[in-house]
Order: sequence, then C-alpha cells, then structure tokens
Amino acid sequence: MGMTFAQKILAAKAGLDSIDVGQIVEIEPDVCLSHDNTAAIAKKFAKIGVSSVKDPDKFVIVLDHTVPASEEKYAQNHKEIREFVQMNGIRSFYDVGVGICHQVLPEKGFALPGRLILGSDSHTTTYGAFGAFSAGIGRSEMAVLYATSRIWLKTPASFKMVIHGRLQDPVSAKDLILHIIGSIGADGALYKSVEYTGKAVEAMSIGSRMVLCNMAIEMGAKNGYCIPDEKTYAFLADRAEGEYTAVFPDEDAEYEQMLEFDASALGPQVARPHTVDNVSPVEDVVGIPIQQALLGTCTNGRMEDLRVAAKILEGRKVANDVRLLVLPASQEILLEALKEGVIDTLVRAGGMLLNPGCGPCLGAHQGVMAPGEATISTANRNFKGRMGSRDAEIYLGSPATVAASAVTGVITDPREFF
Repeated sequence: MGMTFAQKILAAKAGLDSIDVGQIVEIEPDVCLSHDNTAAIAKKFAKIGVSSVKDPDKFVIVLDHTVPASEEKYAQNHKEIREFVQMNGIRSFYDVGVGICHQVLPEKGFALPGRLILGSDSHTTTYGAFGAFSAGIGRSEMAVLYATSRIWLKTPASFKMVIHGRLQDPVSAKDLILHIIGSIGADGALYKSVEYTGKAVEAMSIGSRMVLCNMAIEMGAKNGYCIPDEKTYAFLADRAEGEYTAVFPDEDAEYEQMLEFDASALGPQVARPHTVDNVSPVEDVVGIPIQQALLGTCTNGRMEDLRVAAKILEGRKVANDVRLLVLPASQEILLEALKEGVIDTLVRAGGMLLNPGCGPCLGAHQGVMAPGEATISTANRNFKGRMGSRDAEIYLGSPATVAASAVTGVITDPREFF
C-alpha cells in the first residue's frame, strides 16, 4: 500500500522508508515561524538553559499582530523581540509594515514544496498551498526548537477532498472552504492531513489555494495540502530561498475518508456567529444589518480579493452607517494595489486603508467592535469576542460578499452586482 502526502514527507524527514499512521517520529523542520509571540517564546527558551539559538538560519520572525504598536506593552514586546533577534543572529526578521506572516513567508520564498514548516500560529497550515507540510505548534514547543531544532510529530491520518467542477463567479475559494467546514464541522478533520484535489483546485490561483489551506485548521486539521503544479513553480521562480523537491501522495495511498464536493453547484456562503462551522447559503442571512465590513487579513488580503471588491465598489459608495476596513496582507500587495489603482477605487468608495498586519482580525486595535454591532469579515474566525467585544457579532464571507454588503449596509448576495 502506498503512502499519503503526510506519510511520505514525515518519513523522509525522519530518514525512514515508510511510516504508519499514528507513528511518532523525531524530525528537524526546515523552517520555524513565530511572530509577535516571539517575546513570550524567548522567555520560555531562556529557562531551558542553553546560551543561544542552535540554528538561527532556520527561524523566520515576522512582527504583524499589533503593528505599529498601539500601547506601551506592545512596543515593549516588539523591542524585546528585536533584541532577541540581534542577540541570536536571526537574519530572517521582518519588522512592522512588511505584512502578515502567512503572506510574507510565501513572498520571501520560504514556503516551498516538500518543506516541513512549523509555526507558533494556528494558521501556519497556509503553506500547504505550495505543497509543504505546515502546521501550528505551541509556544513551549517552539522554545524547544530554538534550543534543539528537533521535535516529535505524530503522523496524521489523511482525508482526500475531491472538488469537482469549477467555481462560478463571484463564488470563490472562501465560499468553498466555508461550505466544507459547515458540512463536516469544526472538529470534522481533527488532527487529519487534508489533501485538496480535483479539477476545481487545479483551476484555482495560488491565492485561492492559500485560502483552502489557511482555513484547514478551522475544521481541526493538522495540515492542508495542494498538489504543486506549474502555477506553484511560476510563483516561486524568483522567490525560492534554496532548493526544494516536491512530495506527492502515492496513487494507491490509503485515506481515512474521501469526501467529494461539487464546486459548480455552490453559491456564496456565510458563517454566522459564533462558530466557523455555523454556515449557511447567503440567501439565509440576506438583510441582516452590519456596522462594519473587513476586507483583507491573511485569508483574503491578496490582490485577487482586493480586485473583486474594487469591481463591486467602482462608481459606488459604502453605506453611510458602515465602516469598510481595507487590510492588504503585505506591503508587496499594497504597492501593487496602489500601482493598479485598486486602492484608489476602494478609498474613493469610502474604504479606510489600514497598514498590512493582523489588526482588527484579532481585536487588538484598528477596528475593535462595540457591543451590539455586527461585522461581515473575510477573516478566518468569528468566535465570540474575537474582534474586541463579546457582545458583538461576526459574520464570515468572501471578498465579494463583504464588498456587496458594505455598499448596501446589510448582508447581501454579491451575485446582485454581477
């Protein structure tokens, strides 16, 4: 019997010919990511008793969560991280303004096919869009990696998700992944390796595949994976940091489950408060008033997302009682959107441009909600209190749905604008 992607890559990293589901192996990751939580990790690292980071070239640190610092405690946190980076000779450090870590790593060429990437952030699963095995870990585990560069991992069972057909505009990868999560539940793929395949995935852009893998964690998955192809290699052509070898599942691999979905039959989807799997067709929530709309984040802050929103907002205005926040995922995207005129369109329509970073997604600053308010967001989570108030409501939707709703002031089916 052949091996799944997860089995093959973990076996290779452990120096084994084969590996069983559930087998625990000791491996050395290719890349380790942390962000604003690096200061807390550094404190744990200091207690281990080693003098310095074992392999500083293995680590990438991105300041993105509360940037620029909104309070003294965040400024102090950033200062401690800069000092830790300098003291340990960590060269792959990206300070405030470069972007959100899950966009920065691919742009800077760290997310490569066949790599094993671990990060102290749950949405590290994003890099599976490039054919990497990428997963989130805890802060204590990352501190141990600073000290030893090694960790134990349990080999996950695998789900194969076959997506037939093709998404019909303005339906997007965000609608698809919300539908999948709503279908199987928030724990439906708990500690599984999810392989996304099928004609619909093959037709997707790299950005759309990133959406699928980014939100794999929202159904409990250990990692998500898309088969690397010519689109992958083209994106990485002038970016890749080092050599790489793609890893593919065997044709006779054994999967715990095979799930099939029809992309061509799918309409816009919305996740209602307060869980990501509380999903329904947009028709079921049309007309619900909103006070805020968030376009961006690590899930949907790429050029394709800003473009579709600009297409809807061109020549229109954001509703008077709605705040539209525009959050590009990186400085690179922001510059491209400025050059293309997309930012001009969004701002003239009434959008407020925020600097690249996580900002309102985690409720730290830049868009905190008041009690009784509702936001429709392209982010990946809508938990109670996620955006600053436990008495506010967050709806999740695609960039098209968010833009359409910003214009009307109520949750709106974006197909009305196409």
